[in-house]
Amino acid sequence: MKINGNDIKPGNVIKHQDSLWVAVKADHVKPGKGGAFAQIELKNLLDGRKLNERFRSADKVERVRVEQKDHQFLYAEGDMLVFMDTGSYEQINVHIGFVGEDRAAYLTDGMMVVLEFYEEKPISISLPQHVELEVIETEPVIKGQTAANSFKPAIVSGNIRTAVPPFVGVGERIVIATEDASYVRRAD
Repeated sequence: MKINGNDIKPGNVIKHQDSLWVAVKADHVKPGKGGAFAQIELKNLLDGRKLNERFRSADKVERVRVEQKDHQFLYAEGDMLVFMDTGSYEQINVHIGFVGEDRAAYLTDGMMVVLEFYEEKPISISLPQHVELEVIETEPVIKGQTAANSFKPAIVSGNIRTAVPPFVGVGERIVIATEDASYVRRAD
């Protein structure tokens, strides 16, 4: 499906320079001189490269339809991660590099993720926004210490480094953001 260059919105997947790109940011610019254009930050879905591109309203780009399917993470086997399609119960193996080693650390048994497919080939994965993990290492809790704006370093399951408030101790379950490994709250 062809769309105008200034109709590209964040999240759209387009075919550009013989590759698949997802729009990360879109800024519409109307300079004092010349015609308006859209400044689009693109990320390559196949190799992760980034690109800033200008599109005018006269430019036509092909918007690609990707299929999103819910999958459940089953287990890791060497360098491969095994997911199961929750609709058809088919299993799919993807290399850990597809997810990224940093992001793969968030995967826990039974976690639900969304895999995006283009022509039956997986091209991207979306993790949940927040995950619940256990604190495996941090400094001990000190009585009388308040929850003021001070944080202490901690390591949670999956060997993810984060910072937690002073009242959080080893063995507690906390919720952290998968985007930047920041502390959100104690788990219920």
